[in-house]
Formats: sequence, structure tokens, C-alpha cells
Amino acid sequence: MIQLAVNIDHIATLREARGGVEPDPVAAAAIAELSGAIGIVCHLREDRRHVNDRDLRLLRETVKTKLDLEMAATPEVIAIAIDTLPDLVTFVPEKREELTTEGGLDVAKNLHHYTEVVAKMHQNDIAVSFFIEPARDQINAASTAGAEIIELHTGIYANARTTKEQTDELKRLREASEYAASLGLKVTAGHGLNYTNVQQICTIPEMEEISIGHAIISRAAFVGLETAVRDMVRLLEVYSR
Repeated sequence: MIQLAVNIDHIATLREARGGVEPDPVAAAAIAELSGAIGIVCHLREDRRHVNDRDLRLLRETVKTKLDLEMAATPEVIAIAIDTLPDLVTFVPEKREELTTEGGLDVAKNLHHYTEVVAKMHQNDIAVSFFIEPARDQINAASTAGAEIIELHTGIYANARTTKEQTDELKRLREASEYAASLGLKVTAGHGLNYTNVQQICTIPEMEEISIGHAIISRAAFVGLETAVRDMVRLLEVYSR
């Protein structure tokens, strides 16, 4: 059965919109865990537009399941990760002007650098994932660099405008998942998934976990965070059996 990791970045986005102290992403993480999430995801961006350094420290102290730190492979954030010791780091591309992550990381283009960074993480008992496109060259690069996990970018699938586009991208995700699993990689996915389009992702046999943030936080505005998380957990249970 596919499991759910909840990204709490957009709780922090709401807080930062007013520059205050609420809503609290750390409290949101606790609610998500109690509601069935098997992990908490946060992205410590260079501009700190979502969670900040204090949030990360408190999350490390309070998360009981698994803490996944999304990050760019920059010296500053690498040092923070080693100091904080999340259970997992997921390396993602990052641009200041983007609203959200726009695509997968090009691991193949910077293989030497990422191999060195993965080694640093492993020296500190931190597992590593790469957020990548469903492409064999990127899967091979992630494996060569030493990652244990890949997170496939589902944004193209989620934003498809026609049934054919969605079907074609789902096929790419299926083939990439099968190939990655054959290399011994754990396969996860995320970006743009919601209560409707996640159902087809659940039919991919090699898929073990998905990361969802925006759709859950959006639904929580109407039904509450506990219900929003439990609804997604139930969907995954039904469609990934």
C-alpha cells in the first residue's frame, strides 16, 4: 500500500503572508502524523519563504515518524542539514523567482557534485532522495550518486490538459518506476497531486510513497487538517490495494 508524506510548507506560507506566528507548521505536522501521515516534508528555501530555521529545529525535535528536508545542494543548507539531522534529505532544484518547484533536478549534469554531497549525508546517517523527471538518464545518475530513493516529478502528469497527455505521462511514470525499482531504488512521487489525479498514480506497482502538500492544505481550509489528511490516507488505501 502506498503511504502518505505530508508537506507542511503551505501552512508556513499562510503564516508568512501576515508576518505573524500562526498558523504554526510545527503544530500542523503533529496533526498530520496523528491523522495517518508516515512522514513530514518541508522545504528550507534560500529565501525562507516557507519554513524557517527555527521551524526546522522544532520539527526535528517533535516529528515522530520521518522528517524529509527538501533542499538545494548549497553549502549553507548542506551545513544546516548536517547540524539538524533529518531522517531524509530530498535534493530539489530551486530558483528564487519560481512560485513552486518547476521540474526535476538534473542530477546527470552535475553527477560529481551530487555524488560528493550524497557521501556527506551518508557520513551523518542521513538518507538521500533526488527529485527527478521520470527519465532513465536521471534515474541512472541518482543511482550512481548513491541515493537510496527517487521522487518522481508528477507535475507534467498533474497539469496535463488532455486525456492523451495524462495517459502518456502516466506511462512514463510507470516505466520509470519499474526501471528504478530494478536498480534497487525506492520509488516515491510528488508535485501537483490531488484527491482525483492521485488515483492513477496508486496503480503503479513499484510506487511506495507520495508527497502531497498544497491539495491537502487547500482541502483543510474547508474540512480541517485532520479530516483532509485522513481522507487522503483512505484514498491511498483504497486505490493502491
